[in-house]
Amino acid sequence: MTSSVQSVRDTPRRETTRRYVLPLLLAYPLLAMAGALTHRQVFPLIALSLLLTAVLLPRLLTRRVRPWLAWLGLLSALLLLSLYGFASLLLEAVPVLINALLACWFGRTLASAEPLVARFIVAIEGAERLQQPGVARYARQLTWFWTVLLGVQAGVLAMLLLFAAHGGLLARLGIVSPLPLSDRWASAWLHVGGYALLGAAFLLEYAYRRWRLRHLSHPGLHDMLLQLALHWPQLLHGNRAATP
Repeated sequence: MTSSVQSVRDTPRRETTRRYVLPLLLAYPLLAMAGALTHRQVFPLIALSLLLTAVLLPRLLTRRVRPWLAWLGLLSALLLLSLYGFASLLLEAVPVLINALLACWFGRTLASAEPLVARFIVAIEGAERLQQPGVARYARQLTWFWTVLLGVQAGVLAMLLLFAAHGGLLARLGIVSPLPLSDRWASAWLHVGGYALLGAAFLLEYAYRRWRLRHLSHPGLHDMLLQLALHWPQLLHGNRAATP
């Protein structure tokens, strides 16, 4: 009974989170690209502030004091960093962190009986889908694929961040880069290319899946993305956590 009441209370908060998190996340890469093109600190400052707000929004909506104090403290730290010209560098480190965290997220689930892609399948199409021929095996293989791709991407982005000839971390610290890389290409991949690669990999995998598992019916791309957005808490905690 208590859990049911709590679920009812949490429903408006979850709906508010879904309504506002996506626009915040969509605005983030646009502002990041604007900062890379204009070299103005205001754009990375706003981009980082929106990303921070999107991450903390579920806790902020609880109206507790500690999340709001943490949010204000982190915003103040971002403002201070921007005054010293470090906001753009921090923004460039975000893709490295995102890819590394996602690689760890996918990779950790490989040690369990429920790899992350299997959670996606259950959330979108139901647990019965995993019992169909070839689906469970493909889910584990695809989890491996994303773990490796994201891990390699994090490594490449870290090298670009460190070794860019003039804008890299080593150069900003006054250290000659042992592997000087083009600043233009480094910035382009950090802010555009990395996201484009993941988007292309997602679309190509979707097409390959429909061919490989062509003996099964598949949801449309729009429906699949919508279901992922609606069931993201289930993906974070596992499908077993969602069962009553």
